[in-house]
This record gives sequence, structure tokens and C-alpha cells, in this order.
Amino acid sequence: MSVTGFDVAMDKVSTVSEAVAQLYNTYPFPPEPFLDRPPPGYNWRWHWQAAYSFCSGHKPNRDHVRVLDAGCGTGVGTEYLVHLNPKAEVLGIDLSDRAIATARERCRRSAAARVDFQALSLYAADQLPGQFDWINCVGVLHHLPDPIRGIQSLAAKLAPGGIFHIFVYAALGRWEINLMQQAIALLQGPKRGDYRDGVTLGRQLFASLPDTNRLKRREQERWSLENQRDECFADMYLHPQEVDYTIDTLFELIDASGLQFVGFSNPAYWNLERLLGNQPDLLARVAPLNERQRYRLIELLDPEITHYEFFLAKPPLGHSNWNDDDTLLQAKPERHPCMEGWPSRSIFDCDYRIVDLSEAEYDFLQACEAASGQETVEYLLRSHPLPLETVRSLQRRQLILLSTSGQS
Repeated sequence: MSVTGFDVAMDKVSTVSEAVAQLYNTYPFPPEPFLDRPPPGYNWRWHWQAAYSFCSGHKPNRDHVRVLDAGCGTGVGTEYLVHLNPKAEVLGIDLSDRAIATARERCRRSAAARVDFQALSLYAADQLPGQFDWINCVGVLHHLPDPIRGIQSLAAKLAPGGIFHIFVYAALGRWEINLMQQAIALLQGPKRGDYRDGVTLGRQLFASLPDTNRLKRREQERWSLENQRDECFADMYLHPQEVDYTIDTLFELIDASGLQFVGFSNPAYWNLERLLGNQPDLLARVAPLNERQRYRLIELLDPEITHYEFFLAKPPLGHSNWNDDDTLLQAKPERHPCMEGWPSRSIFDCDYRIVDLSEAEYDFLQACEAASGQETVEYLLRSHPLPLETVRSLQRRQLILLSTSGQS
């Protein structure tokens, strides 16, 4: 690229970044209220032990980690990161001064210590000292004028063996949203960038459309509850910069990061048997497809997905699959930290799905909790017998965490 071309590109980045900052200075996002107490519930993707175990198959060997919340907004996710990880040091960065001020106040009022905030572009992550064991970037990269440059900037700050949690938009499930975005921009004309005018205009459009209209039906069925708040409506329909991905373009972004793709955080969705069942003829045709082609087939057959949420890692990140019986017997199990309704045989798991435990599974989980990660699977099975395959199932279903030999 010539110097002139580079300057033009940088001017575009600067203009878009200013427009994005103006949107979030007008409508700080997310617009969640202050609670004056720790936030309720959990999101396992923001819990260090749970997220690391999902990526590696085993517990991390330390909890004193550095966490970067890249594009933290008003600090809703940052607050969870602090409260769910009491030994972590957390830093949140964002373009919007007003969002940063809100994030600081949110964390102050909920007594979220060990956290700092800085007004900074993701592109300027190289200005941050040191590296991070865990980077969280939810709903941000798709709003950058140059997402590849953004992910590369962050990837450079990830420590070896670190994990990177990302959330970006999916094109197929947001088709109606994209059409309404274009319609509002067309009608705003020179007033585009006046976000309050855009909210008023967008609401008038939806009110005027017939009830049978596809865009209106999608809004009413999927988004209308959260979009009662102007901040949410503006973030969805007025954003000055948005890139919606397909599997093909998503992996172009991932490959550009230079990091290892670990997996989607909702693996059940990406299981072809969910759609094709056990049809031998169809499964035979699927067999020659590689992993990415299978992902692409799934989103083509079930285009409801509105976002991709996944983990990347910087090697070396060891992985334990627990297929070897002797290795599993020497592992030290603990009850998964993200679980609601415990102790009970009917619980909510880490994704808030109801799980009905067998009596034997329940007894084993109780034994795991009592042992606090100090006893091996082999030792616990002596008094709480389970087939080893059931222990593996508990780990795969994120109901227990396993420590490798030598971990405390």
C-alpha cells in the first residue's frame, strides 16, 4: 500500500472510531442498572477455572492471572470477571469515556476490587504493559473498521498458554437486522450519526410496518423485549460500523490472528447429528467434509445463529482428553463451580439447563465437593462407585473439573 493509501485507510479508521465513540457516549452500552452488590448468577465463559478447563480439559495450575476485558463498555462483563475470579487482576479498555466512567462506578458500587479501566482503542493494545493470561472480547471486533488489525493487536498481548474468548455477529441469523439498519440509514440521509433521531425514526418504521412484515415479526419474536431500551435499539440498528460473519469469513479472521482455534462455546449446536440424526446415507456424504466445511453445512441448514462465541489459544496449551483409564484414575476431581441449585439431584448446569443426576452421580459429586480436589478419582470410586465412562461424561458435561497429576 502506498503512503497515500495508508493515510486514507488511517483516516477512515479514525472517522469510524470517532463515530463509534459518539454512539456509546450518547447511549452507553450495555445499559444494565447498578446493583450495589455482586451481580447474580454466573457465565462460565467469564469464570477462569471453567473457561480454561473447557479449553484444555483440565483445571489451570494457578488462579492469579491477568485478564484484559477488551471493549468493556459499561463494565457489565468486567464486573462479572472480577467477582467470579477473586484472585485475578482485571483491566478493562474501551473507546468511550462515558462508558469507562460508568464501568468504574459500577465496579465501585459492587465492591469489585482488583480492577482498573483505561480509555484506549483495541488497536493501541501494544501500549499496555506486559501480557495477559486471558483476554475477553465480547461484541467488539465486529464493530471495528479493521477487525483483523484488532484481533492481531490483541493476540500480540496474549501470553503463551493463554486463552482468548471472542463473540462476533453471524450474518445469516441477523439478516433482518441488517436490512433495517440499511433502511434507517437511507431515510436518515445527512442526519445519519444523530443517534437519537435514528432511534425515533427506527421506532416509527417498526410501528408503521404491517404485522405480517418479516422484519417486524423478527423484531417482535426475538428482540423487542431488550430493545425497549433505547441503548439496545441504537446498538442493534444504528451502529455506524458492523461486520457480520459466516463460517468462511470467521475463519479468515481467526487464521489472521495466528492463534489456535479451540472450539465454539456451544458445541451442541455444531453437532451435525442434531440436524441429520442417524441417516446413514447423509452421514456418508458428510464424512469427506473437513471440520470447517461441517460447520458451514450446519449454519446453512440452520441459519438461526446470530453470533459466534468461541475460544482461541496461544500455544503451548496442553489438552487432556482423559481417554486413558490410568490417567483418569489419578486425576483429582472437583464439582464444577458454575452450577445452580446444588446440593440437589436436579440442578442447573453451567449453561442454565436442567440436569437430573442419577443417585450415583449425585453421591460422586458430593464426594468431590467434600474432597476439595485433594483426592483422586480412583480413591473416591472406592466408596462411591461409578463406571469410568460416567466420570468422563461428568467432565464432558462440565459438571466436574479434573486436575492433572501433579496439580494441587
